[in-house]
Amino acid sequence: MNADFHYYATYCAAFLAGYSHAECMDIAYSDQLVDLCSKTFLSGLNAPLLAATTQLQLELMDTRTDIIGLQDITRIWSSFHFLPRDLNADPKFKCFKGYRNKYRLICGPNGELLRETVRLAGHKDLQAVGIAMHILADTWAHQHFAGTPSLVINNTNAYFFELFPEGNGFREKKITFRHSVSMPDDLDESIYTSSLYSKDENSIMNLGHGRAGHLPDYSFIRYKYLPAWGQYEELVKDNPSDYWHAFCQMVYALKCLRDNAEKFTCGQYDQESVKPHEDTIRQIIVKRQLDASADWKAFGEKLSGQEIAPFDVNRYREEYRCAAPETKSDTFIGRFIRAALAQKSMVTNRIFTSGSKLAGYSADLSKKGFRGIRNHKQPVPSQGGDDRT
Repeated sequence: MNADFHYYATYCAAFLAGYSHAECMDIAYSDQLVDLCSKTFLSGLNAPLLAATTQLQLELMDTRTDIIGLQDITRIWSSFHFLPRDLNADPKFKCFKGYRNKYRLICGPNGELLRETVRLAGHKDLQAVGIAMHILADTWAHQHFAGTPSLVINNTNAYFFELFPEGNGFREKKITFRHSVSMPDDLDESIYTSSLYSKDENSIMNLGHGRAGHLPDYSFIRYKYLPAWGQYEELVKDNPSDYWHAFCQMVYALKCLRDNAEKFTCGQYDQESVKPHEDTIRQIIVKRQLDASADWKAFGEKLSGQEIAPFDVNRYREEYRCAAPETKSDTFIGRFIRAALAQKSMVTNRIFTSGSKLAGYSADLSKKGFRGIRNHKQPVPSQGGDDRT
């Protein structure tokens, strides 16, 4: 998903869930920050690099793809963008253990890790709430792909068609993928940018939905393709339906987090609260545009009667940078870092205890504290946030 949903739509969901304008802004900001909190960002703040929730393209280009580098990639992308649906899933066909472990990282909504993610954010700062909403939304947009480099999981082929509603069915149009990052996607011609094909199983080109370009991040699109792991069974992705469910589930989850996070269960959607605004929301979702930020912003401002300030990644930099060491954890970014470390620890630990070392070795941070999780066999920085690795 893009900033239109992670920032502006999240604000709308939070307001419908009963949060104040200021609280909605904090939740929405934290949600969007997940896509920008890279090691480069943290390095500029002298903050703990282990709190990274994303990797920039330039960072990925320089990332090693040996076992240590792959574990670092998997920790970040599986924890925050491609939350595994079922760490015990088995392919419908025989395969090696290494392939099976990658298969188990395939993202999808309403899995046990989503329940743990939402509950983990309970009784915590709004930064934790925003992070949880980012992850929840991405389970819908990024389903069928995994947050680890893998040709056999994430690759696509030439069988890729966009579906346009027509009459009682759909008209198909073959999608063309190109590899020029400088050119915007062409919605009129169904030409989209994707990562380059690489036969290397662990190439970063085969991370997440790179081979399918930005298609999973567009709310309006419907398409069908043959996933690499699907034994040539056609898969239809209906983003308008998925984004609608994601929004309604966010409202439900946010209400649980205001009341009692332990009440959150998967497969629940607060369509009752959203119903008065359904037409507006669905119109935004299905509108063919590269960026729906303006429409979501207008809807949010109509809901609250307040201005939604544009996202500014530098907004809280100086607060963190100028804070004394003992108070850094109480700043906006300090609270975000604490929540990010807790989430990464939880997911890494669950992957590890499932019998897979794809995300490395882990101890449970919730039981061991901030020096319990292990990352490349090095301790995570203390809560003060000054140590770096």
